[in-house]
Amino acid sequence: MFKSSKASSRTIFGWGMFDFANQAFTLLIITVIFGDLYTRVIVADGPDFRLGNLLWSLALALSYLMVVLFAPLLGALADCAAARKRFLFISYLATVAASFALVAIEPGMIWLGFVLIVIANTAYALGESFIAAFLPSLGAPGELGRISGFGWALGYAGGLVAAGFALLFLGEVSAENYDRIRWVGPFAALFFLLAAIPTFLWVPEPARARQGAGEEPLKAAWLRLRTSLQTVGQYRDLAWLFGSLLFAMAGVYVVIAFSFIYGAQVIGWDEATRTAMFIAVQVSALVGALLFGRLQDRLGGKRTYAITLLLWMVAIGAIVFVVPITQGVNALFGWHYGPQELFLVAGVLAGLSLGSSQSVGRALVGVFSPVERAAQMFGFWGLFTKLAAIFGLFGVGFLQWIFGLQGALLFCALLFCAALIPLMRIDEARGRAAALSEPHSPRKGDRP
Repeated sequence: MFKSSKASSRTIFGWGMFDFANQAFTLLIITVIFGDLYTRVIVADGPDFRLGNLLWSLALALSYLMVVLFAPLLGALADCAAARKRFLFISYLATVAASFALVAIEPGMIWLGFVLIVIANTAYALGESFIAAFLPSLGAPGELGRISGFGWALGYAGGLVAAGFALLFLGEVSAENYDRIRWVGPFAALFFLLAAIPTFLWVPEPARARQGAGEEPLKAAWLRLRTSLQTVGQYRDLAWLFGSLLFAMAGVYVVIAFSFIYGAQVIGWDEATRTAMFIAVQVSALVGALLFGRLQDRLGGKRTYAITLLLWMVAIGAIVFVVPITQGVNALFGWHYGPQELFLVAGVLAGLSLGSSQSVGRALVGVFSPVERAAQMFGFWGLFTKLAAIFGLFGVGFLQWIFGLQGALLFCALLFCAALIPLMRIDEARGRAAALSEPHSPRKGDRP
């Protein structure tokens, strides 16, 4: 662990522990277990599960719509009221409570499961914005890549621990094992509840913004939000970055929501391959977050982010064309591997892409954000990334209804390609200068 020019090692570790804790939710509930459980056992419209896949994508998209509607205002309010920790704490408790309640779902309870996922994922996604808002106050711009990468790496380590225990003790996703696997919700809730405690003990609340400090917080938040929208040209590089993230995160959220569903429905993997895939993705994502975090501080955020998008395109191609690639490799080298083995290789590529792109993108937003407006700017980050999720999940949900899940995933490659277009308009030095020019910005000195 390291300390920065602004924060101690304990503060940075406490901040990173929230990433460690919340991965129990995103992995166990959204990616690895409950998503598969909802589509194949609770909705159970086999053999192609198109209704279950559609409802799952709609539940996630609806939760992200809630974030789009409320994240910027809540972020501005958190800045004006010096209440980032308070808002983070509320979102954390709501995620824990809704996740625990999933244990009450029985096969066939389609709409109760739908509603609980909407509530839990809305709270979780808002919490992502609130915890990210602390990032600019943790270090100088040249240190944020490492700090963000450290947080994401801790997150994937937390996911490895949480999902490893869950897979070991809860068993496979099946109707026959439902009485055990249904406890994934309480397990994720308890892990999140306990592991996030260091965040609330060791991370201090940043100082209240001076602008509007004498006004009623909600009124000041509305004023600040309106002012930011009117002066968006001052942060044009941040605006172009949000445009790029709109496309890139659409693809990322599709992969998060459907990767393990894809493995079960299209690849037809066995339990051993499913477990191996989970480990491969988590370890490679951890390595990607650390490696690209340091690479970002050396090459710059724009170049590093572009590399992650290209890596995503390769990973998506490997996932979609895993069967013909397997056949070609076997014919070329005389091997006898099946699609499951090559799918693991695609999973490693996807893991590297996942850890690196999210870490680099978050750090670059931190570099372009004035410290005093960090929660608000990360509220906009939440707006654009969740708007991306809505777009991506709706798109894949309906495309798979028509073409099947395999064909629909080609949509992701187009999204990552489109993300490169607004990225080319970014001037990283100009964006950093705009953030530092904000009046009263504590980042002008080493310490506020």
